[in-house]
Amino acid sequence: MTVLDLYALAGLGIFVLGLHAVVVRAHLVWKVLAINLMGTGIFILLLAAPARADEAVADPLPQAMVLTGIVVAVAATALALGMALRVTARTGSPFLSEDPEPDHTRSEDEAQ
Repeated sequence: MTVLDLYALAGLGIFVLGLHAVVVRAHLVWKVLAINLMGTGIFILLLAAPARADEAVADPLPQAMVLTGIVVAVAATALALGMALRVTARTGSPFLSEDPEPDHTRSEDEAQ
């Protein structure tokens, strides 16, 4: 097992950890952080995965893609946190509800 295989395995582990947190955690801020963790795992995989003629020489294209991805991830995180604040302001809770309550504002007779 080479060093690049260890990096790829670590990236996969970080991604799975973030995916688990997205599924398990209900708080919106934790979900945003978990999605960032998943992105970090993908970035590590992108850096470790390309085929190389020499292990000492890194390919600059995946490095440029990861750098661009980091910039996009920062912007997406800011947007997601803003949306989480809006949800908290509207609902009064930073958690997503399990089952949305049905809208019973109109009765069956009014609908006909």
